[in-house]
Amino acid sequence: MAAWRVREARHADLTLVRSLLADTCEPGAVPSTELLTVAVARGFVRLAEADDELIGCIAAEMPSPGHARLSVIAVRTQHRRQGVGADLLTGLVEKFSLSSVEPPLISAVASTEQPAVTQLLLGCGFIGTRVMQSGTTDGPLHIHFQHKARVEYIDPDARHLVPTRATEQLKDSLAPSDHAVTALVTLGGEPAFEIARFEQDDPAALQSGEAAAGIAFSGSILAAITFLLGFAFSSTRFPDDVRLLLIGATFSTVLSLIVYASASGELARIRSNSFGKIMKWGNVLSEYGGVLPFLISLPVTYAQASGDPWTTMVLAVVLSAALGWYERSEFSIAHRFRRTPTEVALTVLTAASPTAGAALVATDVTSWPWTIALTVTLAARTWLYLFRRGAEADIAERRQWQIRQ
Repeated sequence: MAAWRVREARHADLTLVRSLLADTCEPGAVPSTELLTVAVARGFVRLAEADDELIGCIAAEMPSPGHARLSVIAVRTQHRRQGVGADLLTGLVEKFSLSSVEPPLISAVASTEQPAVTQLLLGCGFIGTRVMQSGTTDGPLHIHFQHKARVEYIDPDARHLVPTRATEQLKDSLAPSDHAVTALVTLGGEPAFEIARFEQDDPAALQSGEAAAGIAFSGSILAAITFLLGFAFSSTRFPDDVRLLLIGATFSTVLSLIVYASASGELARIRSNSFGKIMKWGNVLSEYGGVLPFLISLPVTYAQASGDPWTTMVLAVVLSAALGWYERSEFSIAHRFRRTPTEVALTVLTAASPTAGAALVATDVTSWPWTIALTVTLAARTWLYLFRRGAEADIAERRQWQIRQ
């Protein structure tokens, strides 16, 4: 457990923050009082405290809604290399990432004579993308770093090392837009940057493929649901509430097909850049309105077709276990969003639904309460992910960039 705690700064902390910055930073790197006051008011200053002493702080500003810039990060000398700076930076990045539907670009500038700051930025998911002109020819270079919010791949055969003091070579290496600093290493006893080339994907082609895959998947699910619905109407013993559940699944899956088609139209026009939002609607409607009701209805269908309660329950328990595993895996739609205890409870109810529904049908007990509970659960999850969560995020455990194998 960390020996310090991190919190947002308050207006009353400004004097302590100024004192910390004066003790740990060069005078030219200390933000003005006005800038710090605005940053505190907007929640862009975070503090690290240990034994009621201020040991570190980080501040940022947001000059535009789509861009946040780190202003300063400072840790007292005796508390450095313990993870304080990483905690402060990670917390601020998470705050910006969750602050809106479209997270802003988070950037920072560090000179080649600041290896500790550079190492901190690189360790927290930043990469150096370009050299910033400082107006002097004999001073250290300033490098622009930005946080990678999505996974990209680097070419493993297109990497090279450049000593931090080799300014002209560093400028040349970062001149192409697809090259960036990805690591700080030691070369011959001196610090050096590892420069890597990122593979340039075609966003239009990737989005087109994603939309086509969504349409094909929803079309297949719609065919399966339609077949099961036909069996339900042909059977006189099939519960009416399950028929209604399958009708709702059919309607939701058709909606997802319409949404995916709309995503294809958005891609063709390339006007509002809302492809991601449209795809989120299609993904959520397809999974919680079509796929899950269809899978959960399978044990009920088997119970009606076989009349064997034992095999029905075995099938239902296996399906519940499989759904539970899927919900916890990185393949599920839910894994792309931030989870709360309420959502975890809804996930458990969803996974337990096949067993509960099959037990009711196998014992000839009224299944209306189960169908209503399942419908409410899936509707609540759909509402949460569509209206209470932002855009789909990548898996948190993945690195911001990867080497393509």
